[in-house]
Amino acid sequence: MDLENTKAQMRKGILEYCILSVISRNSCYASDIINELKEAEVIVVEGTLYPLLTRQKNAGLLSYRWEESQQGPPRKYYELTVEGRTYLADLDKSWRELVESVNLIRTR
Repeated sequence: MDLENTKAQMRKGILEYCILSVISRNSCYASDIINELKEAEVIVVEGTLYPLLTRQKNAGLLSYRWEESQQGPPRKYYELTVEGRTYLADLDKSWRELVESVNLIRTR
């Protein structure tokens, strides 16, 4: 069994949840999201992040605004919509339930 592959699959499964969690604290530029995920060792590359952000935006979970940048072109900053906050609250509940279930299985 390949442990690294299993770990990568686990990270992939929670990536969208992590992205919404990062954005929920304050509006974010894509590089900020990538840096925070890397710091938490939920490794993601831009080629993975942008399609997820687009999908979440199209689902009504995110909105964005453009801000002028001191270093180049304007930047797109993402923030959660009301629907996104509700969805994240549901994911928080599901995550807690999943962790409890896994802990229950592991401690039997």
